[in-house]
Amino acid sequence: MNKISGFGKVLATAALLAALAAPAVRAQEVTEEQLKAARATITALGVTNSFDNILPNLAERLKNTLIQASPNHQDLITATVDEKALALAARRADLENEAATIYAKTFTVDELNAISAFYNSEAGKKLLNNGPIASRELLKAADIWAAGISRDLSQEATKSLDEKIGSETPAQGAADMPVATPDAQPQQ
Repeated sequence: MNKISGFGKVLATAALLAALAAPAVRAQEVTEEQLKAARATITALGVTNSFDNILPNLAERLKNTLIQASPNHQDLITATVDEKALALAARRADLENEAATIYAKTFTVDELNAISAFYNSEAGKKLLNNGPIASRELLKAADIWAAGISRDLSQEATKSLDEKIGSETPAQGAADMPVATPDAQPQQ
């Protein structure tokens, strides 16, 4: 009986917290102006373009799985999955709406308009098209630079240490130390 009443208290607490959180959720609602600006920004950036292949890829994966299980029905499976995938294609708009809401909550209308204006400009379009190439080339240049810096640091530090310590390496220093032999008596 105590377990049930404890569970009831948990449910009551959860309901109370949900009721208190409702105004916070409503406070995060966005205006139509924010959504319009967010949609323009998303279009300018191509933010959701990479998601265009989700449904076709899922359909292909499902067809392959079903055809492996029932190879004799390949034509029927292909036609059925394609038909159902086309029926679900309209739900792509849900993702666009979610993306617009996220952007609208993240940026102000003025920021969204500025972002959209920039990425619709020639410079913005060029950045979108050539930015990944520039980034890849920059990473290559950074790798080459790091290799040169590593080489030079090692050479310069070794040279400086040789000048300060002498050209004696630890192996040479160890060779000059007396070697204990089995007949040698320990010194006291």
